[in-house]
Amino acid sequence: MRNILIVEDDPFTVDFYRFIFKRAGYNPLVMEDGDKVLDILDSTDVSLIIMDINLKNTYLKGDKIDGVKLSGLIKRNEKFSRIPVMLVTAYSPSIKGNEFYKESLADDYITKPIVDFNILIEKVNDLVAN
Repeated sequence: MRNILIVEDDPFTVDFYRFIFKRAGYNPLVMEDGDKVLDILDSTDVSLIIMDINLKNTYLKGDKIDGVKLSGLIKRNEKFSRIPVMLVTAYSPSIKGNEFYKESLADDYITKPIVDFNILIEKVNDLVAN
């Protein structure tokens, strides 16, 4: 079973991801602590990272960090750069040209609310396969 690391701080969304990804045959590893995210990446085979952009309770080495910065930090790290990152955002569907998307170095994104679960799973499967 492939591991998906989910960085999310909303309890409802966490439950949603656990349910959807277990049904799709993935093992969801859910957390919001930036230090633990890096520890998991260092010690576990992760096939995909799903990262919320707005993380209210996420810290890295004692400093508050959002999903854009954490994604960019992960993608710039040689050990983790091969792991695809999908951002989750409530912003406009046309974020590809925005600075924060470029800064994140993410491989893809999806906007919320997520109303079509098939699109989410299709994106996840595509990123994991590549």
